[in-house]
Amino acid sequence: MPSAVTFAPLWDRAEEWAHRLRHIREARRFLYLSAFYLEYDRYGQTLLDALLEAQRRGVTVQLILDAFGQTLGGVLMTTAQRRALADHCRRLEQAGATVVHYRPGAMIQRLSGGGQHVKIQVSDTGEVLFGSSNITASSFEGWHEYSVTMTGPVARTLLDSLRHIGGRVDPAHLDALPPHDDRADLALDYWFCNPNLEQGWHGAFGWTGPNEVTQQIIRMVDAARQSLRITSFYFKPTPPLLRAVIEAARRGVTVEVFHSHRDALPTTDLAWIAAASTYEALLGAGVRVFEHRAGEHSKLVLVDDAWVAFGSYNCEDAAHDRLAEAMLASRDPRVVVPALEIFRQLAADPQNVHVTPEGFRQWPRRLRARVRMLGRFKWWM
Repeated sequence: MPSAVTFAPLWDRAEEWAHRLRHIREARRFLYLSAFYLEYDRYGQTLLDALLEAQRRGVTVQLILDAFGQTLGGVLMTTAQRRALADHCRRLEQAGATVVHYRPGAMIQRLSGGGQHVKIQVSDTGEVLFGSSNITASSFEGWHEYSVTMTGPVARTLLDSLRHIGGRVDPAHLDALPPHDDRADLALDYWFCNPNLEQGWHGAFGWTGPNEVTQQIIRMVDAARQSLRITSFYFKPTPPLLRAVIEAARRGVTVEVFHSHRDALPTTDLAWIAAASTYEALLGAGVRVFEHRAGEHSKLVLVDDAWVAFGSYNCEDAAHDRLAEAMLASRDPRVVVPALEIFRQLAADPQNVHVTPEGFRQWPRRLRARVRMLGRFKWWM
């Protein structure tokens, strides 16, 4: 069980971005950063420039991106931007940095969207940033995101886990981060799983786990007695988690789900379609569903206002059987109280549209038919 000396939430978008850049500037020996996707907009360019400057002043820099995530997000970039990104990464490597594009070992895993979705930034300062954000304007100007900054033994735990998603972690860098600290009185649980490392020749097809992250979130849901609040990019969980959420609502738990509106992802509405295919069961059980027009990309699970988990795990099939994911959890008030405040803000946010059973029944017949037809392919979406 890792622990932290300091903990601070980074819900404000400008604050997190400024903190990330400052963290890179303060590194003197090493800096590791993992993300699902880096877009070549002003955020991606600025971050790559900061990493290049760090490498040139003697910092050992490692950037871990997901190959599938970059392909998926690449549709948002022009051909010129994709070329410029590749050139920028080459210059970073020529300066001595390591740039990893993670790909699972089996071809079937790569073809079905396997990869890594973990977001960690850690340096020799002993500070680590962990959460939901990608390196893109969507994460820092559009969607809600939730990351945190911490110091203490948890930094070593998170750094060590990067080796399971293609990272080349130097043992000397691990040794530079102490495994114990008498001041570390904030207890945390760290849940990590890369399903690609556990699967056989068939990859995700027919694979049932175990996935520690999924199992632990289900355990949280099963433990809820009064309230359960969840945020996810699009709420389309793997069947066992969906059943657990529905059962919680049926036993009298107040369940609220906050995720993204159909319009939050302009390139396609298929992710929303997959989520909407679960609405009849969720609303029928009494779950309150909210869609944020600008986009809800944070990943929070709050049980009985006393136990919270946060990190990279979206409630979706891919998070269970195709993507490496990581979550931290705690019952410490220093971690729980910021989450309570976030859910208070979400409940008051006029951009959150409440999906009521009555409104759901009034959807246009054509839309309902589309959801029924395409929802059968939810696993792919």
